[in-house]
Amino acid sequence: MRRLSLRGRLSLLIAVAVAVAVAGCATASWFLVRDQLYKELDRRLGALSGAPNLPDGRDHVPPGEPRKNAPPRVRPPSLELSNALERCSPTATTTTAELRPPGPFEIMQLVDARGRACTVPNTGSLTVTPADTRVARGETESAVHDGTGVTTDGERVDVRVHTRAFVAADGTRAAVSFALRLDQVEQPLNRLALALVAVTAVGVLASAGTGLLIARASLRPVDELTAVTEHIARTEDLGTRIPIEGADEIARLSRSFNTMTAALAASRDHQQQLIADAGHELRTPLTSLRTNIDLLLRAEASGRELPAETRHRLMVSVKAQMRELSSLVGDLLELARPEEAEPAHGTVALHEVAGRAVERARLRGPSLTIESDTAPWYVTGDPASLERAVVNLLDNAVKFSPPGGRIRVRLAGGELSVGDHGPGIPAEDLPHVFERFWRSPSARSLPGSGLGLSIVARVVTEGGGRVRLDPAPGGGTIARMWLPGEPVRDD
Repeated sequence: MRRLSLRGRLSLLIAVAVAVAVAGCATASWFLVRDQLYKELDRRLGALSGAPNLPDGRDHVPPGEPRKNAPPRVRPPSLELSNALERCSPTATTTTAELRPPGPFEIMQLVDARGRACTVPNTGSLTVTPADTRVARGETESAVHDGTGVTTDGERVDVRVHTRAFVAADGTRAAVSFALRLDQVEQPLNRLALALVAVTAVGVLASAGTGLLIARASLRPVDELTAVTEHIARTEDLGTRIPIEGADEIARLSRSFNTMTAALAASRDHQQQLIADAGHELRTPLTSLRTNIDLLLRAEASGRELPAETRHRLMVSVKAQMRELSSLVGDLLELARPEEAEPAHGTVALHEVAGRAVERARLRGPSLTIESDTAPWYVTGDPASLERAVVNLLDNAVKFSPPGGRIRVRLAGGELSVGDHGPGIPAEDLPHVFERFWRSPSARSLPGSGLGLSIVARVVTEGGGRVRLDPAPGGGTIARMWLPGEPVRDD
């Protein structure tokens, strides 16, 4: 089963389901027809034998009143039955009179109380059953059952037997059995069985063909989806889209696949853009670093020592370029981290993170005044990432603040604000400040990679918060970062 294709399995399942349904209906129909034929045969036996036609075996018509619409009853000659019963007795004398057949029965015979068969001339014989003997003894009023018998021609046949009680003229109790051949029931049933088998076979073949057509029509969207995926795997063209029709499960699958390929295409574009921007940003410090090192090596190789002051400036430049390169590599690693592979989260005291970031900022801007006012606030996140985000905000404030300037850091109600008195950010540049590697024209001469605010935006977004930059009253910029949390630690 597993080796078949999906189309083959679906066709086979449809064919099997239809075949089982047709076979079940055919079998039920055969049994229903059989039951009706047997009921009709029993009704004829009861009518021809003179037995009541009511289901409970009792005649509800008052004595002497004719039954309305009742079928004619053929009552067997009592004389012939009495003569037959006498022949069963050891003292009976055999009559020499030629008896006529008793009626339209195939076979008729008497059964005495001892269970012995007393055949009536020219009516064949029946195999006596315990049910017939019980009727002859008066234990039951009548019995209907299948049996076997021999016709007057000596043919052994299957019959339907109706046995009822009989009382002879001398008061002797016995039973008389009437039988009709079962051929009139079995032959139609056999023909019906052959017809139903033929219908079932045709139904199975038709269902197999229909199942194949249904499977082919139903799986056509799957074939289209397969063709598109194979095309994407072969060409790596993530811009290919699957045409969507309707709103069924296949359409939902196609829509999800288109969404997935669009996300993969966007991810690949971002990756390529990151690589291109990173290469561009790395080229500048690497070029400067290589130039300084080449100058130092050339001076040493030529034996012409550089002046101490020049050598010192080169070493300071090399150190600064190394620091900038290390910072850029760290920023790139942070941005290259997959969003689904998030770091372990825990409860973080944001006010403590802000305090450590303020101390680091004071070391980087010793000529600046940094005021800090932080209220307790506990958030859920990664301590290292949160501290890096706060440090990046403070680094921007330190970088753009004039000598002797003032920086204000305030944390209240989950909002951390960092304000400076620098040149500020033009309104047209505000929509781009959180883009990767974006730097305003006035800041391109300053050290930095343009990734700091991108990292801040990513960390805050992962924490379910928001961040923005606003112009500060009197000049400068205020960075506002809000993260959800509580003022009291919830352990």
